[in-house]
Amino acid sequence: MITVGIETSCDDTSIAILDGEERLRANVVSSQVEHEAFGGVVPELASRAHVTNVLPVFRHALAMAGLGPESIDLIGVTHAPGLIGSLLVGGAFAQGVALALERPLVPVHHLEAHVVANLLDHPDLELPAVALIVSGGHTLLVHIPAWKRYVVVGRTRDDAAGEAFDKVAKLLGLGFPGGPEVERRARGGDPRAIPFPRPMLDRGDLDFSFSGLKTAVLQWVEGHDSRTVERHLPDLCASFQAAVVEVLAEKTARAAGRLEVPTVLLAGGVACNDVLRAEVLGRASGRRVLWPRPSLCTDNGAMIARTAVLHQEEAVSPGGFDVRASLALG
Repeated sequence: MITVGIETSCDDTSIAILDGEERLRANVVSSQVEHEAFGGVVPELASRAHVTNVLPVFRHALAMAGLGPESIDLIGVTHAPGLIGSLLVGGAFAQGVALALERPLVPVHHLEAHVVANLLDHPDLELPAVALIVSGGHTLLVHIPAWKRYVVVGRTRDDAAGEAFDKVAKLLGLGFPGGPEVERRARGGDPRAIPFPRPMLDRGDLDFSFSGLKTAVLQWVEGHDSRTVERHLPDLCASFQAAVVEVLAEKTARAAGRLEVPTVLLAGGVACNDVLRAEVLGRASGRRVLWPRPSLCTDNGAMIARTAVLHQEEAVSPGGFDVRASLALG
């Protein structure tokens, strides 16, 4: 079965071609670099760029796979959550392709797809599991007793972890997206140099909060002259990253212990962070810790296609779903 996955929830236009459940024949991503000038994604610019990019990306994916449109058996598309204008472009395009080819269409939840991306690299992963979904827009801890069953056990009260990385990077003039650049600068720094707080770490629940940590970085920067900030930039990045990672890893370990699961899954763009991976592994107490390759952690069509396969029996006709800017997982 040939499945097309279409992802346009934010600023990346991505379309993938999946053969069966595991063979990824194409995974094309067109990133919108124009947002860097604004230090964050501008929704109107994002939706307009999707209009321009979606058809060329679709054609490129088919060419990479060596297939024609008539080979498509199933279409999956992100319908929630995300930027509403961006979702509308992908949703309309997917429905047009489904209508023209008379193929079934599966609306896919973006956060579920991030978790399911693990199946592309680890088809033998063992459930039940706890998943840490951590990205620019979301930070969740999810109990997964079985596929298609998701129970959120922890969530951020304010900023997502990836959003905190981006905002700190913007404060320090490091560009957008901020996470990779903060991680790069942190490699030369001392993570214990600046004692930033570990928000909500001592509380018994599994929720997160990163706005106060972001404010602590701002206060440190405002309390020092520009030369001092520049001289201590690696230590600053390393100390901030260590605070975020410790909270994420410790609460993930607590969730896995309380729920007595054998597997911990990392998902979302921040799952690319090497320090986070190492910290979760170190606190996993013998549990299997898995994450997808970097190209499957960030927004991509492959995860949409694999999730569509998982839900193929729930396919709808074109026009049979709405896009949603906000929709809870599970």
